[in-house]
Amino acid sequence: MSVFRSRSALRWLVPSAAAVVVIGGGAAAGTIIASADPSLPERSAAQLLVDLQNAKVDGLSGTIVQSADLGLPKIAGLTDDASGQLGLAGLVAGSNTARVWYAGEDKARIALLGTQGETDVIRNGPDVWFWQSQENAATHLKVPAGAENKKPEALPSGIPSSPQEAADAALAAIDESTAVTTTGAAKVADRDAYELVLSPKAQESLIGQVRLAIDAEKHIPLRVDVYAKHATSPAVRVAFQQISFDTPDPQQFVFNPPPGTKVTEANSAQLEKDAEKAGKPTPEQQKARAEDAGVKVIGEGWASVVTAKLPKADAAAGEEAKQADDMLGMLPEASGAWGKGRIFSGSLFSVLLTDDGRVFAGAVAPETLYQAAAKK
Repeated sequence: MSVFRSRSALRWLVPSAAAVVVIGGGAAAGTIIASADPSLPERSAAQLLVDLQNAKVDGLSGTIVQSADLGLPKIAGLTDDASGQLGLAGLVAGSNTARVWYAGEDKARIALLGTQGETDVIRNGPDVWFWQSQENAATHLKVPAGAENKKPEALPSGIPSSPQEAADAALAAIDESTAVTTTGAAKVADRDAYELVLSPKAQESLIGQVRLAIDAEKHIPLRVDVYAKHATSPAVRVAFQQISFDTPDPQQFVFNPPPGTKVTEANSAQLEKDAEKAGKPTPEQQKARAEDAGVKVIGEGWASVVTAKLPKADAAAGEEAKQADDMLGMLPEASGAWGKGRIFSGSLFSVLLTDDGRVFAGAVAPETLYQAAAKK
């Protein structure tokens, strides 16, 4: 399965973690043949997986729409946000739209379109721009020599993920926990595509299927659908609404700040410091915090549960800590042999927060979390 370890040819969008929350586990590639449309040759599941690995495009542009309905309860400030800002509310219910342009590893642009404005990330050679129309503010970064292929992480949370990122998340760990089949041909953004289906074998998993529509000619994912078990419509869809494989005009990657824009010149070190101040840890800090939090994985594959210790309340946090406590207080109470706590669950995943300072999460029903919590 080493063919799936390197995916450099497919890195054509700034990454997003949106789909990672609900897609996990692995797959065992079967030999079932796609019953394709008469105009398309038949392809096996294994062949389609190799197609994904070898895909390469010189340029593209298009519109990506991410939509979701995770069946989560409405909680003010968490999943019920009427501000129009890009955030968790847009991920769990409703949709987000992004325009993308790509002309090579060093020429890429993504524009997130929100009701309150637009957020752009633009890479043009060594120049990277981050622009937010609502604040009329832009940050300019020069990519240091030797770090040309390092991707900046400056997009806000809750943005639409690309079909490629969603597909990568679904294919990240290939093993025997998933059945991989095909359903034949599909049509996405007026393009012919094959459909690859990943079905978890674990009965505990809330995920029924992950369906990837793969462009028949270019071999990149055009659409990824995540279905809850026994559902007939996807709980999460990330798809191209429109796509062209013509190389975009170079002017698409040239950013000229609009009049009155506040421009901040930054460097990589400064951005990391700003991210730290804003509460976004570096990868090294994330690893250290995970170790301090006692992060563990219980079980395997699609039915695995991640557990950790909740951080202790900081008396200096003040109002923010109080708001967080108020939001948690809106969650339904739960109790059992493991103790008492709060449960947050939807159609694809569940999260349990216990009164003794532990958290359990996974793409499983609350009952599975309760069982994990009881094993101290």
